[in-house]
Amino acid sequence: MSEPNELTHPLTCHLRADGTPLDLAAYRACDGYQGLAAANQLEPSAIVAMVKASNLRGRGGAGFPTGMKWSVLPMGPDAPKPKYIAVNADEMEPGTFKDRLLMEQNPHLLLEGIAICARAVEAETAYIFLRGEYTLCATRLRHAIAEANAAQALGNVHVYLHTSAGRYMCGEETGMLNALEGKRANPRTKPPYPGISGLWGKPTVVNNVETLCNVPAILRHGAEWYQKLSRTTDGGTKIYGVSGRVKRPGLWELPMGTTVGEILDLAGGMQDGLKLRGLLPGGASTAVLTPDHLDVAMDFSAPQKVGSRMGTGTMIILDDRACLVGVVANLIDFFSRESCGWCTPCWSGLGWASRLLDAMEAGKGQPGDIEKLEHLASFWGPGATFCALAPGAADPLRSCIQHFRQDFEDHIREHRCPHEGWDA
Repeated sequence: MSEPNELTHPLTCHLRADGTPLDLAAYRACDGYQGLAAANQLEPSAIVAMVKASNLRGRGGAGFPTGMKWSVLPMGPDAPKPKYIAVNADEMEPGTFKDRLLMEQNPHLLLEGIAICARAVEAETAYIFLRGEYTLCATRLRHAIAEANAAQALGNVHVYLHTSAGRYMCGEETGMLNALEGKRANPRTKPPYPGISGLWGKPTVVNNVETLCNVPAILRHGAEWYQKLSRTTDGGTKIYGVSGRVKRPGLWELPMGTTVGEILDLAGGMQDGLKLRGLLPGGASTAVLTPDHLDVAMDFSAPQKVGSRMGTGTMIILDDRACLVGVVANLIDFFSRESCGWCTPCWSGLGWASRLLDAMEAGKGQPGDIEKLEHLASFWGPGATFCALAPGAADPLRSCIQHFRQDFEDHIREHRCPHEGWDA
């Protein structure tokens, strides 16, 4: 098998085994900033057309087509000024740590993606909105920004790093924009979308870190090459991750559409003595899959056909000793605490569900509690709230009841957790 290279692993091929970051000289030595050089030879509309043709879709979880998002911004001499880029680097989804890898080990790749985006949409200013706990990322990004500015490597865009106070809602695009403006991170009503009215009412591109890191290679090697990296119609590679009781948890850059089973094999399979019981395929806000779904391709459509989503592509593995009631109780408690309180079904319903699950886990569940949980989750669907927090919380709850209802019934009938005393 050939070694990973720019043509097969454009996101990770230059990462060093010891985890030290590439400085500007090292990044340039492996043809860094050549994608920006290629972009500088093109009209903005041609850059957007190339990204559209590549079928690059957002890697933050929603999967919106990146070129389409860029094309929304008004262009030309009469377009509103200034325009902004807001990079979503909050990454607070439990089980997700892929953007951290890129920012810590190859920060110039992100900066180059930002600079290309800025040329495509004629933006003057970019903000990287970083999760406050990512202190090593912050240090390395600041150093990389200083290096790039000293070398005038970024063209006309000014890049600023903003470390956030750390709330899940800061990862929602309009909540993040409010936080950047110094306000509470509540979601905004849409429309208008950020491409028309974003930061301070001006046109704004909001992109995830991994999304922008894909852009330099697209400009260097073309849209057709990028599409062919994938096994599906969604272009490119994807950084997939695995956490939980597997032998080798970690991250791998693989063709988009690699199956759940293949990714689990790269993680070495389950630890000795344990069996796979289920998995959350793309972070905490995705519906659980079972061992019957190992052949599902991880892209933006196949998991939806079996009731889930690829999300961030970072799987949380549940072994056969895991208490599913305890797992869901933990997740719903997290989402309840992180709700901004803007929508009643979210702030009230999540708290109610959290109390029901905690009581069930403590052996105080009552007949009818499972139906109450299903009823509450029915109010958290898409369109019932301003943002995706409550719909994201509903997916693991509903799917765990669907696939593992016996766990919930056992807790109520036995007035205890059947898994009590196990090291879950």
